[in-house]
Amino acid sequence: MSDLTDRAISIRKGEELDDQKVLEFLKASIPGLSGEIEIKQYPSGFSNLTYSVKVGDREMVLRRPPFGKKAKTAHDMGREFKVLSALKPYFPYCPQPLVYTGDEEVMGCPFYVMERIPGIILRRDLPPEMELNAKEARTLSENLIKVQHQLHSVDFVKAGLADFGKPEGYVKRQVEGWSSRYRDARTPDAPDFEKVMQWLHDKMPGESGLIGIIHNDFKFDNAVLDPAIPTEIIGILDWEMATLGDPLMDLGSSLGYWVEKDDPPTMQAIRQMPTHLDGMLTRKEQFDLYCELMGVKTDNFDFYYCFGLFRLAVIAQQIYYRFYHGQTRDQRFGMLMVPIRELEAASLRVIEMSDL
Repeated sequence: MSDLTDRAISIRKGEELDDQKVLEFLKASIPGLSGEIEIKQYPSGFSNLTYSVKVGDREMVLRRPPFGKKAKTAHDMGREFKVLSALKPYFPYCPQPLVYTGDEEVMGCPFYVMERIPGIILRRDLPPEMELNAKEARTLSENLIKVQHQLHSVDFVKAGLADFGKPEGYVKRQVEGWSSRYRDARTPDAPDFEKVMQWLHDKMPGESGLIGIIHNDFKFDNAVLDPAIPTEIIGILDWEMATLGDPLMDLGSSLGYWVEKDDPPTMQAIRQMPTHLDGMLTRKEQFDLYCELMGVKTDNFDFYYCFGLFRLAVIAQQIYYRFYHGQTRDQRFGMLMVPIRELEAASLRVIEMSDL
């Protein structure tokens, strides 16, 4: 198999960094660095910006907030660095964090640098040179759930993350918080989602009794696969939304991204990862496997999946809001109304079929 490892490309216009300032900072902060610097950008993602930084033969990754005006509580680089530093000894899939600075002298914002985990990252479709048969696809989708369960099973007290969130009342806060955020970000061309929000409010299952470190964006394009054995996961990236909360809500958020082979064409059109391949677990199979691993029983699959769809719609709507009001010119954002409408339709289908 040829080299399928994820690669950075040229930097988007307006998102360039000052190479020399970055190099000086890194050489002063990380012992043993020598050589010239090369900075490229990873193309995906709608939130924090991710750059490939190579100094000599040392490969690293730099994360910084997006350019322009943003909410003060969003894009907290220090928090992301803290969770990686605390989790790494207990959850080996974390990248090794190297240095963080809140000093805005280098690039006008806080940022951090971590080791690069070379590997395959799955986007919408498999790379042309890569194949997964049905058995391999099943193994990979099982491994994704197993790694998520592993994260949720970390002893967060021992890791020093007992104050990393407020697990009490987490489900209620999530439903109410995301509903409020949707209403705040709604544009005149967006669906109202009122029926979905009311159903989620009415069907809240309450506290599951589970508490764990949750990733909040756990999906294939944040997982790094072993190039030698592509069914094996060797890294989990993008920790900006991690917190302490109810693991079943994290699972629900992941299910929101999972488009199955038998989903309608409108859902296939907004698929972001190759979750439709023959052999991939269905959403319900993932949920059942997770519950088995976690040792819990619950009949609330519909609630958690519907929440995942709604939460994804809110994230897309918040990004679209920035485009609609001229706060960003990134044309990718202008196309988000299509998935937002489909996510409402999918949520309503879940509600219509649900026994809850």
